[in-house]
Amino acid sequence: MKYIIRILFITIITLVCVGYYFKNSGDHAFGDKLVGIGILVASFILMPIFIYHRWKNKKVKDYMLTEENLRKMRDYGKKNESKPQ
Repeated sequence: MKYIIRILFITIITLVCVGYYFKNSGDHAFGDKLVGIGILVASFILMPIFIYHRWKNKKVKDYMLTEENLRKMRDYGKKNESKPQ
């Protein structure tokens, strides 16, 4: 999965760079198409794959503000306040 994300990222960067090259050399329509395809691939293919890869095997409850997590944060703050620096 990590390699697929890297290959997609490099492909998107290449598409955008080549698109801007074509725009600067005079073929604005083709350059705009390449840049647009790069942005669409980044937003609709790369980002969902990246988010899935990063959140896989994580507990969502650890990141939510539940009573238990709020109590842990308060206890952690009190413990650090009592330590001399």
